[in-house]
Amino acid sequence: MTRRELAHWARQPVQVLVGLVFPVMLLLMFNYLIGGGKGIAGDYAEFLVPGMFALTMAFGLDATMVAVTADLNKGVVDRFRSMPMANGAVLVGRSAADMLQSFASLIVMMGVGLAIGWRWHGSLGAVLGAIGLLMLLRFAMLWLGIHLAMVAGRPELVSAVQILVWPVGFLSNAFTVPETMPGWLGAVVEWNPMSATATAVRDLFGNDAGATGTSWAAEHAGLLAVVWPLLLVGVFLPLAVRRFAGLSK
Repeated sequence: MTRRELAHWARQPVQVLVGLVFPVMLLLMFNYLIGGGKGIAGDYAEFLVPGMFALTMAFGLDATMVAVTADLNKGVVDRFRSMPMANGAVLVGRSAADMLQSFASLIVMMGVGLAIGWRWHGSLGAVLGAIGLLMLLRFAMLWLGIHLAMVAGRPELVSAVQILVWPVGFLSNAFTVPETMPGWLGAVVEWNPMSATATAVRDLFGNDAGATGTSWAAEHAGLLAVVWPLLLVGVFLPLAVRRFAGLSK
């Protein structure tokens, strides 16, 4: 199933390229056009780039969701179901291919970040830990997207579901600190799973930039960066596999 998804890359290179370029465009836009980072005392690139890494983990879910719903509606899944394979094999294959593309996108983003002046100051182990947290967040977001795709059922409904992802992504500390927001909004932002990952990877990369908060969520961002994704996976992976299995009934 993973090889099948990877074979689609060769037939749809534009889609893969767009997935790599889009987060780079956002990074450059926010750094050079909208840069400034209200409330950030240090170098804005040191703050922005790790935040964009976390936000990138939410991008591209629409492609996964469309692919899942397209398979469901074209009868491809019915043929797979007649083969001797586990119910979750199709979904796991799709998620494995997506994780490979997400890792490639993260490497591209790190290269662009280095080009605009961002640097990490931690050890190699800390850098690998930050990459691990980012990929864990992506894995969690991916299963959330797969489940929502099967709930939507049709590719034309995916865009409506995808709209919900954007507020969650931008309602985070990727671009600025929660302290500059109204109290209730700042609290919501601090407890956003993407905020936890962004704060944790900033710490691992050594990119404090004078913008680390003092709330419980900010001080325990490393813990939340693990707990939130595991909780999401624990909820949505079984739901997605169960819903997929129920399609044959």
